[in-house]
Amino acid sequence: MEKRILGRTGYEVSVIGFGGIPIQNVDKDTAIKLVEEAHKQGINFIDTARSYNDSEKLLGQALEVVGREKFYIATKSMQRTYDGVLKDLEISLKNLKVDSLDLYQFHNVSKESEMETIFSENGALKAVKEMKEKGIIKEIGVTSHSVDLLNKLIDTNEFSTIQFPYNIVENQAEEAFKKAKEKNIGILIMKPLAGGAIPKGELCLRYIMENENITLAIPGMDTIEQVKENAGVGNNPRPLAEEEIKELQNYVEELGTQFCRRCGYCAPCSVGIDIPTNFLMEGYYTRYDLKDWALSRYNGMEVNAKDCIECGDCEPRCPYDLPIIEMLKNVAKVLG
Repeated sequence: MEKRILGRTGYEVSVIGFGGIPIQNVDKDTAIKLVEEAHKQGINFIDTARSYNDSEKLLGQALEVVGREKFYIATKSMQRTYDGVLKDLEISLKNLKVDSLDLYQFHNVSKESEMETIFSENGALKAVKEMKEKGIIKEIGVTSHSVDLLNKLIDTNEFSTIQFPYNIVENQAEEAFKKAKEKNIGILIMKPLAGGAIPKGELCLRYIMENENITLAIPGMDTIEQVKENAGVGNNPRPLAEEEIKELQNYVEELGTQFCRRCGYCAPCSVGIDIPTNFLMEGYYTRYDLKDWALSRYNGMEVNAKDCIECGDCEPRCPYDLPIIEMLKNVAKVLG
């Protein structure tokens, strides 16, 4: 398995990591088999989150069998306050059945107000730094879907890693990745298959790994076949041929005006809808088959796609000319 150094952490990680979102679809025995196969294939990095339903618990049960020492373990918290993140951390340690975490990430920081809270006197960063001093957390990272905010987070120099979507459709963060690499910040890639929109998993992963600024990709896996196929990219690294690049580009063209890159330029919505997140939840529901998880998050929003008043303010702002109103109607139809 090809390995790269995860920035200033110094961790030598497999270029393909184990993404923990879809494991919530399987039972304990299957989870153990998946983690066993991941180790067998040379994968040594696992990424999960408190918000992924039973993902942490299932991975904890698997690690108890396979061996915690065989993996770098990363999880995430949506909490932004001092007390909130400490409560989340306690739960994560219990779920994963570990005494420490190799990487603890602030999950999906999407607004400047969230960043300000994290960095405040009673913010989550202060608590996480204290836990780092105690050795409970080894390294601190952050994830986002906003390039503008990602650049600001990189500039703080507080994080050893960043995690961001990247694939042949969503390449808006390439300059930010260069800047992060120059600062010796490790780069983790989520949504390597564009949320399941592109079916050619091997080609997608090989495309990502050709970017020298990227450390590893973390595709979600819930079958042994997926583990073997994804790990194969790291076990047999080779550049994309010209015809393979064309094949991927054809998928991009087919997605055309029906794929949100989550750049955020459509904001602000006149009624407060988080437009990219609504599209994201629809993708989790239809492509990842995480129906209950997606519905719970969609219905937990104060306003969502069903509240669209069709004012049209968002559409002229979209650099990809997406038919946002029609797409929101579809989200409302799918998610109710």
